[in-house]
Amino acid sequence: MNKIKIGTGDWIVVCDGRKALILENLGDRMFPNLRTKEVREQSDLPTQDQGSAAPGRVYQSTGAARSSIEQTDWHDESERSFLKALAERLDTAVTSVETAALTIVASPRALGMIRADYSDAIRKALQGEVAKDLVKTPDNAWWPHVKQWVPPVHRPAG
Repeated sequence: MNKIKIGTGDWIVVCDGRKALILENLGDRMFPNLRTKEVREQSDLPTQDQGSAAPGRVYQSTGAARSSIEQTDWHDESERSFLKALAERLDTAVTSVETAALTIVASPRALGMIRADYSDAIRKALQGEVAKDLVKTPDNAWWPHVKQWVPPVHRPAG
């Protein structure tokens, strides 16, 4: 895994398909101090609770055969919509100079979904991506995970 440099004011966005934590580094590269800046969350209803009716049926033009139409995965659609809104928020933050650099930490599935919504501004500000699901990690347990992908910085002797 390539090491990611996290400077002062940089954002680390930890997300999955239903929750996003936007963390800001209030420290520096030598001593990162991650603080929660924003939390975004949506309800996570299962597909059967989000749909309105049973899937439809298709009748063949010849014969009496019928086929059912696959039900829309509303849960998946909800996750895509949430991640698209998150990408729009990040684009606003980067273009308004609320932050200059981003690191995205997401489950592999969510990372694949949100990449499609990256704007050019996000791509330029992106320092790196970490395919790891850390959304449910408590705030006081971040450092053991973060130090794996932050390069060690040595202080000058003296």
